[in-house]
Amino acid sequence: MDLGLDVSERGGFAVLSVHGEVDVYTAPKFRERLIELVTEGKHQIVVDLEGVDFLDSTGLGVLVGGLKRLRSHDGDLLLVCTQSRILKVFEITGLTKVFSIHESVDEATGVASGATTEDRAGDSADV
Repeated sequence: MDLGLDVSERGGFAVLSVHGEVDVYTAPKFRERLIELVTEGKHQIVVDLEGVDFLDSTGLGVLVGGLKRLRSHDGDLLLVCTQSRILKVFEITGLTKVFSIHESVDEATGVASGATTEDRAGDSADV
């Protein structure tokens, strides 16, 4: 299955909507798009996983790498995910303690615009 990656702007945030399966075959495309956004100066990114059908460890690695890259630029990477099968992957791996996971893009951008990176840093473990 192909991976769809759509970028939009919402309240000063780059929103990367991901559609399809994120696995060993599609993860490089996902990684490249995240790197492009950071290179373009987008340091506050929301990754919307609502359209993701499957996420494996390679996809998790892309997200962790993106978070590290953004934090090195004093930025942040927030996730939107309500699907129990995808959330379970984050729970099993302990990444719910690393990522700020929200129920909607509006919630993610609202929380992020109302708090600084330092405010949220106390809520999650360092990567």
